[in-house]
Amino acid sequence: MNNIPNRQAICEELLKAAKSDKYLIVCCSDSRGSASLTPFADSFPSQFVEVGIAEQDLVSISAGLAKAGKKVFAASPACFLTTRSYEQCKIDVCYSDTDVKLIGISGGVSYGSLGMSHHSSQDIACMTALPNMRVYLPSDRIQTGRIIQSLLKDKKPAYIRVGRNPVEDIYSGNDADFVFNQAQVLSEGRDLLIVSCGEMTYPCLKAVELLRKEGISASLLDMYCLKPFDEKSLLKYAYGVKGVISVEEHAPFGGLNALASQVLSASSPKKVLRLSLPDAPVVAGTSQEAFKYYGLDVEGITKKAEAFFQGL
Repeated sequence: MNNIPNRQAICEELLKAAKSDKYLIVCCSDSRGSASLTPFADSFPSQFVEVGIAEQDLVSISAGLAKAGKKVFAASPACFLTTRSYEQCKIDVCYSDTDVKLIGISGGVSYGSLGMSHHSSQDIACMTALPNMRVYLPSDRIQTGRIIQSLLKDKKPAYIRVGRNPVEDIYSGNDADFVFNQAQVLSEGRDLLIVSCGEMTYPCLKAVELLRKEGISASLLDMYCLKPFDEKSLLKYAYGVKGVISVEEHAPFGGLNALASQVLSASSPKKVLRLSLPDAPVVAGTSQEAFKYYGLDVEGITKKAEAFFQGL
């Protein structure tokens, strides 16, 4: 069982890069512990900037440092980074197309019982709406590392959302199938297409295995790249199947389902089932308890997929 959260995988990649890149700067809003960035702060204190509980300042300072020639990664809880700092993301980062990588930690319902103030179930919608902003929801620590490696090589804005807790490994360290900004194919089937992102990908993978035992063949696309959206892969694997299911740790509006449905309705109309968080404050409890309550765990996804297929 994996015990390394995706946020720790980000720190490990930044530590490697900082050894040879003195221009790499990490900024934080009093969240170095939550972001697993304490090792970076300890190892490279001159390349670490702590702004305190001031998320708007975090984004603006990061943009200023980037304009001065630094390669900046800015970490803060996703719930605050994408709401309190939205104007700064829009103007200071996106309008000027500034090389700032925004890391939203403890995304989705990771903060559990802290409630709606600490949940980030609207971030895909708001961040994909910003011009020049790219949006990524990695599904495991290995994919997280590959995304960070890719982002270290370019000079464009990006938002990366990761959860708080470890997730089971999906990919292997020797897997060479990763192509940046291209969905990863985890299963191929003839009956259904399931499209997922982030922490929802692992339960979808297990659900596909259970569906196969029931005689239902499903493809699974890990759409970790929400923007740019891999329309080509979606259309390829949607072709010929009877229906499409989207699964996401996000509100019903503006997320993965909206992006996928928009593409499918224009080029390959299909009946689409949306599995997501509700248009309401999420119930109190751990993220796993919330997933089970809303049918976003393995059992819930499997049952809803079976019922959906039988109704097609």
